[in-house]
Amino acid sequence: MTDPLALIKPAVRALGHYTLPPRQARVKVDQNENPWELPDAFKDEVFLRMRQAPWGRYPEFVPRGLLEALARFAGWRPDGVLVGNGSNELISVVLQATVGEGVAVALPQPTFTLYASMVTTLGGRVVTVPLDAELRFDEGALLAAQAREGARVLIVCSPNNPTGSHLDEPALRRLLRAWQGLVVVDEAYQEFTGWSAVPLLAEFPHLVVLRTFSKAMGLAGLRVGYLLARPELATELDKVRLPYNLNRFSTIAAELALERYDELLAPLVARLIDERERLAAAIAALPGFLPYPSRANFLLVRSAWPPGEVHAALAARGVLARDVSRYPMLAECLRVSVGTPEEGDLVLEGLAAFSAARTGGGA
Repeated sequence: MTDPLALIKPAVRALGHYTLPPRQARVKVDQNENPWELPDAFKDEVFLRMRQAPWGRYPEFVPRGLLEALARFAGWRPDGVLVGNGSNELISVVLQATVGEGVAVALPQPTFTLYASMVTTLGGRVVTVPLDAELRFDEGALLAAQAREGARVLIVCSPNNPTGSHLDEPALRRLLRAWQGLVVVDEAYQEFTGWSAVPLLAEFPHLVVLRTFSKAMGLAGLRVGYLLARPELATELDKVRLPYNLNRFSTIAAELALERYDELLAPLVARLIDERERLAAAIAALPGFLPYPSRANFLLVRSAWPPGEVHAALAARGVLARDVSRYPMLAECLRVSVGTPEEGDLVLEGLAAFSAARTGGGA
């Protein structure tokens, strides 16, 4: 064997690399993070609990305390909860347990690109179902795709990344009643919507809900996600999960975040929602820019000018947004995370200056 790359699956070699360039900026609104750092008192408490815990021993095989806290927080059963190293790991767990060679997985498009990469890596077949012209979920197209392609798994990111569109309860209920297979709802941005699919778990045994601590919870750097499903389904999915997949430090921080959610994090979520609406209204007033309705902590913005040029102009001002123009249907779009009001003002200044320069409205 002279070329070890020949052992890599052709489908994997054909994939694009999911990565981001290591760019820093004064205002970083490209990854949908919580812009407010958790206070020192919170971090000190995590460090204290970690100092008191054994470092030379493995963490609990089943982190019972965290599972019970998550069940209380989400309104579900502890035996129907799994935790992971970010929700991305749990997406992988679900797909490893369900997708084999040729198995069809329906994905609304555009959406989070990692879904398709994972399906392809496992030998599955991606069934692309475009959103409608307003970038909303198309129930009829999803069900038609299952009938036509025999898709066994459906993954819906709601609110959807990068569009911000939302699948409401009546629409999801209709899909669940008609879908013959597994329905996975990725609720990475659920805290910004005011509604969750979790109550439907009791009614629909083929529903799986995913959530993360990386967005509203302000713990993106610690990589904590969780999965909610019927206990019998969670038991089967748990067979695929790697042992000791969540380290003790992240477990302690997640438990404390749940303890302090109402007093510490919920007010920040409310502030982000208010800032999202302020930012959307202000962008809509700028010539050449149109924000789509969003139920997440980001805005998809359609530009009258090439998004790459807008992205570069913002970067020159120290504002790092996300150029999503390579996504299907989004050739004219950027994505802007909702940050602090001060960061939002700098985003608006950059967009206003670009618009004025292109329309002759002044510097």
